[in-house]
Order: sequence, then structure tokens, then C-alpha cells
Amino acid sequence: MSSPETGTQVAEGDAETEVEAVDEARNELLAELTEELGDAVVGTHVRPGDDLWVRVTREAWREAGVVIKDRCDFRAFEFLSVIDWLPSPFGKNEDSPTDPPPEPDTEIVTGYAGGDTRFQVFARAHSLPRKMGITLKVDLPDDDLSLDTWIPVYAGANWHEREAHEMFGVAFNGHPHLVPLYLPGAFEGNPLRKDFPLLA
Repeated sequence: MSSPETGTQVAEGDAETEVEAVDEARNELLAELTEELGDAVVGTHVRPGDDLWVRVTREAWREAGVVIKDRCDFRAFEFLSVIDWLPSPFGKNEDSPTDPPPEPDTEIVTGYAGGDTRFQVFARAHSLPRKMGITLKVDLPDDDLSLDTWIPVYAGANWHEREAHEMFGVAFNGHPHLVPLYLPGAFEGNPLRKDFPLLA
């Protein structure tokens, strides 16, 4: 008997034997993407029965969107955002305000499919025929937080890219209208960056 959630093979009696779960549908999709994008695929992670993450080069970001939409049938755009992997230099919000500030942790750990930079853009799309979603992510170097817009691929990326620009400072090349959504015109800085001081 097996558990579909964990991929664990359970033998009769008390013994449990861990077996490697295989997700044929997601592995097949990953093979299609690798064939289309080649060396532009720089990191992947399959969580069997649940999800697929694919990290691509910055130069291939828009092409990767075209491939998943037009060739792999992921036509439902879900969201686009940014992750700042920098540990907060201000400590955790549950730290006591009377304790001395903690020693800042500077180790950057970039999650599924890896990464080499502090900032990553990630986007998610869904395929109704395949009955699955996919998350694409891309590294952005600290000295050039820019990326080609996904608007020609998924028009719904418009609002998400404006938010990412405003909150993290990422410029989307070719975006027709990168204006603020939330902050007043004179506001300076990007408040969702980990090193932005939030004032009470």
C-alpha cells in the first residue's frame, strides 16, 4: 500500500520503506521545457504529485513564458512577484524589543530550483488540459534589477510587474506604464526589500 501524499511504500505490518516517488507528467513537462530552452534551464525541482519549479536565465525569461504558454498549453497566468532572499537585518518580528539586536544572518538560501542572487522574479501559470501548474523563476543580479516584460506573453502580468517595480525596484524592459499602484508620488525606496527600514 502506498501513500500518494508522501510517496512512502508501506509494507504489511510495522515496517515502512521509503521509495522514490516519480511524477511522470511533471517529468515529461520538464523534458519538453529542457528540449525547447536548452542551457537556459539552470535549475529545476519536481515535488511529485504537487508542483514543478524551473529556474531559467535572465536572457531566456520571456522566451520561457512563450514556451509554457504556446507550446506547453499553460494559458492561465496566475501571478508574478519578487523574492528578496536576504535575511532581515532587523531580526524577526517575534524578537523581544528589550533584547539586544541579533547578529545579522547574511546567508542567502534560495529555495526550490536554487539560485545565485539575492533577488529572484518568479511567475506561475496553470494548464487546464494538463491539470497542473508551473512556477518559473529567474535570478537578477544586484547591480541590474531589470528583466524583459511578460506583457506580450500574458497581458495579466501588467499589474504584477508594476507592483514588483514599486515594491522591490525591478525594472521591466518594454513595460508601457511602470507607475506606482500604492505609494504616494514622493515616496522614496522599495518597502518590500528586506533592508528597507519599516517605521512604526
